[in-house]
Amino acid sequence: YGMGVATGDIDNDGDVDLYITNFGSNQLWVNNGDGTFSDRTVAAGVGDPRWSVSASFFDYDRDGWLDLYVGNYLDFNYSNQQVCGNEERPDYCSPLHWNVTRDRLFRNTGGIFEDVTEKTGIGNFFGNALGVVAADFNGDGFEDLYVANDSMLNLLWMNDGEGHFRNTALLAGAAVNADGHPEAGMGIGVADHDGDGDLDLFITHLSRETSTLYVNDGRARFSDGTANAGLAQTTFPFTSFGTAWLDYDNDGWLDILTANGGVLGSLHPLAQRNQLFHNDGAGVYEEIIPGNQNPLAQPRVSRGAAFGDLDNDGDTDVVISNNAGPARVLRNETGQNAHWLGLRVLSNGRDAHGAVVVAQTGNGSVRRRVQTDGSYASARDPRVRFGLGSRDTPISIRVYWPDGTVENWPELAIDRYHELEQHHGNTLKQ
Repeated sequence: YGMGVATGDIDNDGDVDLYITNFGSNQLWVNNGDGTFSDRTVAAGVGDPRWSVSASFFDYDRDGWLDLYVGNYLDFNYSNQQVCGNEERPDYCSPLHWNVTRDRLFRNTGGIFEDVTEKTGIGNFFGNALGVVAADFNGDGFEDLYVANDSMLNLLWMNDGEGHFRNTALLAGAAVNADGHPEAGMGIGVADHDGDGDLDLFITHLSRETSTLYVNDGRARFSDGTANAGLAQTTFPFTSFGTAWLDYDNDGWLDILTANGGVLGSLHPLAQRNQLFHNDGAGVYEEIIPGNQNPLAQPRVSRGAAFGDLDNDGDTDVVISNNAGPARVLRNETGQNAHWLGLRVLSNGRDAHGAVVVAQTGNGSVRRRVQTDGSYASARDPRVRFGLGSRDTPISIRVYWPDGTVENWPELAIDRYHELEQHHGNTLKQ
């Protein structure tokens, strides 16, 4: 049974390959470049047989090949299934009824993968993983990992740059909420939400838990900023899954969207409206209450959410998957009222996963990063976009590449997309 997807160029041939997570063996579909895909799961060595939900392609050792982290949920099979609730109303059981399992880390050795779960330290912890994202949380140039676990401590895997990871989530303040309680982690958003130059986290949860904003101090130490950001009361009644920061109105400040839908046993209806939170520029969010005709107002049992500019008009659209119903495409018609700049950031013709892009805008230095992971069981558009509001003059761009080099592109024309290829900009010394 299919669960989620991760995207990346695993063989460095310039096109995007697909990794499908399943209840059952996962699948790697390699892009042939002619509109067809070939199943290379067995040959590549990534057919994890566990119940996997989210996965992330990232280059943890900076060797130029995308590695793969797979988040596994439960040690569940048909022989150990249970039914909770009662005879009149059977229900799903809490994940705590089953044994936890290990996630997997696969190192890419040139299109073939080696399972390095144990040797890297990833095998030292168990969990009920639902959301996974890779990002450099302490600014040392190596991508780390954050894992949202269901009803138990989240994981923050810090990369030491020498092939090992250490889970620092509890000491770093990112394992539990401000009350010290583990929550039902679902989806993950990662971005510099407050403009201070480091990456913050937004984690979605069950109703009666609130979603949680973890604010980074720049050294991968986090504090729970949910209440101060105005996100506690507004998220408390909802069960949320897919999520991301996005500048939906192109005013230069990152907003938040969540895909909502209950689970059986919830005190609230299964079908819920999705939510959009507007950033006031000071890091405080206000929910935009949609009108009756707005698709956000229509209750659904939503799960995955994939973000990207589907129609290339400069703003972020959303595709949302729903239980017991068709997927929905939410076309953004708000962001066109402001100026913008879009970039596809490439290294040797491939999306430069993990590259950090800095634009000098009216809001100072604004950072975005190249990523396709995050949210819940979803992949996203790798292009980065900068909302410019009323600014109508060219923008200068600086790219911090995954290999540590830095390049500038001065005075790029706005209201269009550009391709930035590594080694084609003005190189800066570090």
